[in-house]
Amino acid sequence: MRPAPILRAVFRSTALPLRTGSLRATRLGALMLSAAVLVLPASAQETRLTLAAGTLDDEAEGDLGQALENASLVLSLADEEAPTTQDYVAAARADYRRLLTALYAEGYYSGTISILVDGREAAQLAPFDAPDSIGSIVLAVDPGPRFTFGQTQITPLAPGTELPESFASGRIARGDEARAAASAAVSAWQDIGFAKAEVSGQQITADHPARQLDVSASIATGPQLTFGALTVEGNEDVREGRIRAIAGLPQGQIYDPDEVADALTRLRRTGAFRSVALVESEEIGPGDTLPFTLQVTEELPRRIGAGAEISSTEGLALSTYFIHRNLLGGAERLRVDAAVSGIEGQLGGDTGGVDYSLGATLTRPATPRRDTDLTFSTEVSREDEEDYLLDQFEVGASFTRYAGDHLTLEGGVAALIAREEREERTRDYTLLTLPLTATYEGRDNALDPDSGLYAQLAITPFYGVTGIDSGARLYADSRYYLSFGERLTFAARGQLGSVLGADIEDAPADYLFYSGGGGTVRGQDYQSLGVTYTADFGEGPVEIRSGGRSFVGAQLEARVGVTDSIGLVGFYDAGYVDAESYPTSDGEYQAGAGLGLRYGTPIGPIRLDIGTPVTGDDKYGKVAVYIGIGQSF
Repeated sequence: MRPAPILRAVFRSTALPLRTGSLRATRLGALMLSAAVLVLPASAQETRLTLAAGTLDDEAEGDLGQALENASLVLSLADEEAPTTQDYVAAARADYRRLLTALYAEGYYSGTISILVDGREAAQLAPFDAPDSIGSIVLAVDPGPRFTFGQTQITPLAPGTELPESFASGRIARGDEARAAASAAVSAWQDIGFAKAEVSGQQITADHPARQLDVSASIATGPQLTFGALTVEGNEDVREGRIRAIAGLPQGQIYDPDEVADALTRLRRTGAFRSVALVESEEIGPGDTLPFTLQVTEELPRRIGAGAEISSTEGLALSTYFIHRNLLGGAERLRVDAAVSGIEGQLGGDTGGVDYSLGATLTRPATPRRDTDLTFSTEVSREDEEDYLLDQFEVGASFTRYAGDHLTLEGGVAALIAREEREERTRDYTLLTLPLTATYEGRDNALDPDSGLYAQLAITPFYGVTGIDSGARLYADSRYYLSFGERLTFAARGQLGSVLGADIEDAPADYLFYSGGGGTVRGQDYQSLGVTYTADFGEGPVEIRSGGRSFVGAQLEARVGVTDSIGLVGFYDAGYVDAESYPTSDGEYQAGAGLGLRYGTPIGPIRLDIGTPVTGDDKYGKVAVYIGIGQSF
């Protein structure tokens, strides 16, 4: 392939005065070359911007212009503070190769490049002989004709190899497409155990009269390998045996790069390690095996944190936690959580009373197998709501199965003892539960998502040992995010809930559903929507207010980024509660709407939402304020 000559191109141009240190771009017709003028702070003269015009189709112009802009070191200096003349000269000299690479990447193989520093070609300037001042730097790129692929061939190919469709005769001959095709061919061999497969030879020929690029490459596969010996380095407090069990590399099985990635994921998921790396041996081991070295750096074992949220309808909520990441030397994770909510302060809040909880979980990873964790849990709690007072103690054990990159399955058994006090009655009961949960996590960022899907389905069958009916509770929560550009994101959340089997007066009070407040309908009072029914507990019929046996909720948000750290949100929430296990026409509905402000931080956005009811007697008559960390959903 012949290199593009460095010439002074002939072109039409215009000049515009600029302030010192500024950078602009002006287009005359279709862009043929990228140009910019930069002035050093040491120079007080007026700067000039020179642009040139030529002919390119609109699609090619946009691709090429962006590629050249991204490649140029000279243009990047416009954002730097007080660069020197030597910085500019060095960047200009480096830009020949960088701009040439950008041309090749977009399919241009006979272009010309001229970089003029005050009218002198940058290549003729000595690297350490920069002038005292620079009035202008002009980047002139004549791309020439765009090439297409002629003959394309990569051999041998592994069974089922899929090369990029764009790597074919007649398609635009982008350099990146040829590299991607070679990479795909190598990866296909590695996926079936040929870990040392590599490109062993290549030939690229540019036919300038025909404007075609012929590409051929050969692959050296090497032998099919199996996972060999694993050496562990860097561990201090976590036992080597447990590290091996958690990593779970299948020694003796055919090499699979996905197994390597999964092993790293399992180790990181424990939280016990600050960094992990699996380094494959340069040499093939005895019997066509591939030895690995696992390098780990352990995390500090203890961590403590706290959180707070406040709203005018739910009062203040405080939480704290303590984590020990390696309790028994096998990456066991102990977590202790404490929370207090319903604290009424200056913003008000009317939740019935103060709720609290204190709980602990102990998780042992890779038990009984590498992708399954065993967790023991216990919690004591009090819920002081307007409709009931509930004291509860619960113990349980569960298995968490990581079924893939996005899907987590959890199942276990728990026992709880509770005392539920209502104005109409007091009861003590004991429950055995079988909580089952499936969670799909497909968001790009759990703290501040812009795209993707999150879905969770929880089914909790419960057996009344004493004092209560048996039944099952179902709850589903799904969230979807869609962005347009870099500043606009639409977020939607749907919630469904149902209690089956148990009558409404016999079901656990905290298993029933309410609507209103930050988790369901902002703008409406906390748990303001429930149901009312009549029951007789032995002293005659009484009217009772409680949660319903079914619930449907929806939340919609439009999130607009004003700056990189400040955003605005518009939201509309709705909730429906029914006394029956399935929604009927007898249920009730409420809605709220409002505006929010977000301020981005490394731990998630700080959230301020102001909502108002859009249904009911207080429609548009009051506002509710919610403050917290993280998006509302």
